[in-house]
Amino acid sequence: MNLNKIYVTPRSITMSGHPSLKRLKDAGFEIILASPGIQPTEQDQLNILPECVAYLAGIEPITESVLKSAKNLKIISRNGVGVENIDIEAAKKLGIEIKTAAGTNARGVAELAISLMCSAIRSIPINNNRIKKGEWKREKGFEIEGKILGVIGCGNIGKAVIRMGLGLDLKVLGYDLYPDKSFNPSPDFSYVSLDQIYEKSDIISLHVPPGNQPLIDETAIKKMKKGVILINTARAKVVNEEHIFKALYNRKIGYYATDVYEEEPPTVDKLIKHQFTITTPHIGGYTTESINRAMETAVDHILEVLK
Repeated sequence: MNLNKIYVTPRSITMSGHPSLKRLKDAGFEIILASPGIQPTEQDQLNILPECVAYLAGIEPITESVLKSAKNLKIISRNGVGVENIDIEAAKKLGIEIKTAAGTNARGVAELAISLMCSAIRSIPINNNRIKKGEWKREKGFEIEGKILGVIGCGNIGKAVIRMGLGLDLKVLGYDLYPDKSFNPSPDFSYVSLDQIYEKSDIISLHVPPGNQPLIDETAIKKMKKGVILINTARAKVVNEEHIFKALYNRKIGYYATDVYEEEPPTVDKLIKHQFTITTPHIGGYTTESINRAMETAVDHILEVLK
């Protein structure tokens, strides 16, 4: 068996390729691409990974059984930041390194969060759909100058959202478990408690990994302002979707805008169909620039480990 194969599965790359893969080929590795635009199944992984020394992975689940089958695997290199799809403990026990492309998609995700916010405050999707149907019925919005943006999770993405929000004349509140006290972009920004985010914010943007329980549930929603706009470009499990739906129904939440789903593609359910939900198909890091940065970093990590 030739131990020089690398499995590459991110959908954006299997669809269109990427110049950074040439660096792996030039280093003597054989690239095995997953089916174009499709997440590999567990069986696909079991069929291919035993022959591979590296795995340039997307967001597909990577289970303990898959990892145990991959006897020659040295590294899983993500072209993103999330690793909740990987059985981390199993990887550690098996001596498989896990590397992420931290920070590479921060700008793209932050710009999407701001775009979703602006779409919500001016009801752009609803107004767009009405006029395309020949309806001249306007949905009133509001201006954001002086309004309060609450950012939950102030890492690379959260900080970018904060700076952009300040540039739009928003007042910005931030919450983080481990706040970076050196980050002080403006007198209009301050770190506060989670409850203060809920109670004071007109708009809340989520930039945290999922925990054991959803962060945004009925208890959190009750503390929020009526009509709050909630933006989720983090992970679906950060919120309780049933509680979000109820809050949209009674207008406690004015809009829920999301780029993330428990299953992708998602089932088009009552939350997705709701007129005050704005949905995008996980495009936060799906920009030319973010993909380039993430792929170059992911390839760097593979070459470093396999050198």
